[in-house]
Amino acid sequence: MSVNLAKGQRVSLQKGQGETLTLVRMGLGWAAAPKRGLFGLRRREIDLDASALLYAEKTPSDVVFFQHLTSNDGSVRHTGDNLVGGMGAGDDDESILVDLMQVPAHITQIVFTVSSYTGQTFAEVRNAHCRLVDEATGQELARYELTGGGPHTGQIMAKVFREPGGWGMQAIGAPAKSRTFQDLLPAIEPYL
Repeated sequence: MSVNLAKGQRVSLQKGQGETLTLVRMGLGWAAAPKRGLFGLRRREIDLDASALLYAEKTPSDVVFFQHLTSNDGSVRHTGDNLVGGMGAGDDDESILVDLMQVPAHITQIVFTVSSYTGQTFAEVRNAHCRLVDEATGQELARYELTGGGPHTGQIMAKVFREPGGWGMQAIGAPAKSRTFQDLLPAIEPYL
């Protein structure tokens, strides 16, 4: 059963019978909002980039993004860069896999971000979401819909974090200005 998260909401990632999740996928999906042109509506391409920043408490330790697809320890892996987005049908355009059993003990949280590499604002994006999926079963565990558009070019989406007995997830949904994950580092600090 999937949980639709509101901004700031937290959810435990423990399975129903106390089982532990092992492999999760953070999926990001989006579509460009149609733009009116001289000859009617036309489809545009928007290059959003998903990134995962690994933190030891409040100290950045590693990052996974389109130019560094696998964390140094191998526990987090980006499946590849999508340069145009999708049709907004609810599917994922970019995914990041996290092997929770292999994340080193000193990593306490993984923050997921999205940036508009080409500089379009979220006012030009529609049907954007991030979701967490149990990769072993394909079951969607949690979903956060990016709503409201706006003049920002980046967003701190969500984080997974260690909690007693396993991992939890928090929807953040904080807008920011960024083309890359580096631009988001100061904006991430309050959510650590």
